[in-house]
Amino acid sequence: MSVQLNHTIVWCRDKQKSSAFLVGILGLPDPTPFGPMLVVKLDNQVSLDFYEQEGKIALQHYAFLIGEDQFDQVFARIGARGLPYWADPGKQRPGEIYHNNGGRGFYFDDPDGHLLEVMTRPYDSGE
Repeated sequence: MSVQLNHTIVWCRDKQKSSAFLVGILGLPDPTPFGPMLVVKLDNQVSLDFYEQEGKIALQHYAFLIGEDQFDQVFARIGARGLPYWADPGKQRPGEIYHNNGGRGFYFDDPDGHLLEVMTRPYDSGE
């Protein structure tokens, strides 16, 4: 068997709110409960398991590879919600998207401050 990422825990203050935000922005199926978590399944068999935590949350970065059509839909949802977005992870280029490797992408925050990214081309695409 090859090594594959199966799931990761996304620490959050409110698993309902945080998982609903992600599925709403990305257009994913509703999360499913598993023990104390809400699980968001991605198309490549990886899941993000939202788990509530009190106190300080260590902020993480989650990047999602999406298609060109999906990009337009996600970008429209971000705009409809009036959410800030950036072309860089340091948030120095607000209101811009990037065009790395011949694709498009941008960064935005989730309700807990995790830095999310959508991109249409992976960094290692060689273009």
